[in-house]
Amino acid sequence: MSHDLSTRASDARELMDDPDADIAMLERTYERFRLVNALVSGPGVLYRRDIRPRARRGTLRILDIGAGGGDVCRMIASRLRRDGLTAEITALDADDRAIRWASDHDRGSGVRYRCALSGDLVAEGEKYDVVFSNHVLHHLTESELQSLLLDSRRLVAEGGLVVHRDIARSRAAYALYGAVTWLFSGTLFRGSFIREDGLISIRRSYTPKELASIAPSGWSVRFGLPSRLELRRDGSDLP
Repeated sequence: MSHDLSTRASDARELMDDPDADIAMLERTYERFRLVNALVSGPGVLYRRDIRPRARRGTLRILDIGAGGGDVCRMIASRLRRDGLTAEITALDADDRAIRWASDHDRGSGVRYRCALSGDLVAEGEKYDVVFSNHVLHHLTESELQSLLLDSRRLVAEGGLVVHRDIARSRAAYALYGAVTWLFSGTLFRGSFIREDGLISIRRSYTPKELASIAPSGWSVRFGLPSRLELRRDGSDLP
């Protein structure tokens, strides 16, 4: 089935967002996020470029909004330990299914898991040196995205960084992801939402131009390979 990728499919819904989603498939999807994120999200770039240099100046407070299965947080915790650096890492998600699974599969990483909204942390007066998200923006309505950006600004400490990372919608990204996941649909990704929800995610995602057009003043949009977007704001220019 072909889809028009010239406009954002904001009405499409990912299967794993359904409160009644098959729990076995959902948990297998969380399990496979580690592989998918390692291949397409480039979490190592986030660590090397944005987290490690700051961690060398002292212990960081890091917040992952919409952490899902928590694999990116656990990767960051592992690399910090490897490099002899320290941080307090919070994996935040509003879906208690994700937080429960992530906590049950933590294996001593030291990551703190919490089921809450970013607004709850704002109300508590929490501050972090690095606030980030991965594959969250495309899930949100435009008003929800604006609320997330406002919460992010309020949660980052002076001199800190906010970086929201996501997919860049394109025909090439859709075709490549479809081809690769089709090859493994009967084995590695069998019994999960990885293939179908990944394709829906690409259809729901922004192009760099679209994201730049709705980003408030002070935010910058970066494009990277393969089909990645970053919406960034430096905490040094906070009011």
